[in-house]
Amino acid sequence: QVQLAESGGGLVQTGGSLRLSCTASGRAFSSYAMGWFRQAPGKDRELVGVVRGTGRTTYSADSVKGRFTISRDNAKNTVYLQMTSLKPEDTAVYYCAAGNGGDSAADVTYYYWGQGTQVTVSS
Repeated sequence: QVQLAESGGGLVQTGGSLRLSCTASGRAFSSYAMGWFRQAPGKDRELVGVVRGTGRTTYSADSVKGRFTISRDNAKNTVYLQMTSLKPEDTAVYYCAAGNGGDSAADVTYYYWGQGTQVTVSS
């Protein structure tokens, strides 16, 4: 069993930056691929980025490439999402998830989810 807790969300102006953290409790954190998702009101959940257990980033959505960076520190059981050049359309609840499998980032099956943290970007 893995429990995930996100933090770092908040209100920021357009062009600003935030760093989200997701800390996991439980064992074998490094064996899980970690994903960041977001969901804006009235929209489907969107996969933002994935990092495999080794720490190599395997996927970033086109909408955030060049602006968001996903990384992890296995010694701290934590995955990060560094967000820069934020836009109003980045406003959403951001979730982290832990999973495994798949030949590509799109194929990872996620077993555990955090409660989410709100990010609001004002124009």
